[in-house]
Amino acid sequence: MQKAKRPKTKGSVLLKAAVFCLAAVVLVSLIERQIQIAGKQEELAQLQAQLEEQTAKNEDLQASLDNDEGVREYAERRARSLGYARPNERVYVDVGGGE
Repeated sequence: MQKAKRPKTKGSVLLKAAVFCLAAVVLVSLIERQIQIAGKQEELAQLQAQLEEQTAKNEDLQASLDNDEGVREYAERRARSLGYARPNERVYVDVGGGE
């Protein structure tokens, strides 16, 4: 005896459409996440470079502070940057524009 074929129903078409839409949404979501990950990896690389640069600066500053002469030089540079001078010292400011 031969089995009777069942006619295709609307349900199977709707099911296929729903699965396709779900797959499309998942695919778009994955692509967006990959883009976000790439951006965050780039940001991480930049921050790591900044960290290395700052660590090198900190090591240089620490080395100069470890000796007494370095502390005096740093204090003098800092004071001069704030406009201070030694007693009886004349400070000349070049206002010529460097030409």
